Amino acid sequence: MFNLPQMLLDWYVAMVVRIRFGRGPQVERKGRKNQRVALAFASLLTPAAVMASVLGAWRLAADLRWAGDFAIAHGFFSHWQVWFASAAALQLFSRMLNQYGKGGGKTAS
Repeated sequence: MFNLPQMLLDWYVAMVVRIRFGRGPQVERKGRKNQRVALAFASLLTPAAVMASVLGAWRLAADLRWAGDFAIAHGFFSHWQVWFASAAALQLFSRMLNQYGKGGGKTAS
């Protein structure tokens, strides 16, 4: 009995506490999170592409002297090629966002 502190120390060091947690909900990876946002932006990009193509047509007609002076006389946006290229890019992005929003593209697994 004279070795009680040593026995208590051995018991304390050797004691293992196990805590068991219950199984929680399974974490699932969802492939598409912003489908509605993509569809909303896609619906706004198509009218922007139409506006850019109208500005491109106006600039082309102004160069051919079929219309009045173009509103932007100097700079990068004073060229009809820029407006038609931006219209094509906007329409391409609109189609890509529509495809993503409707689930037609590849899903991330």
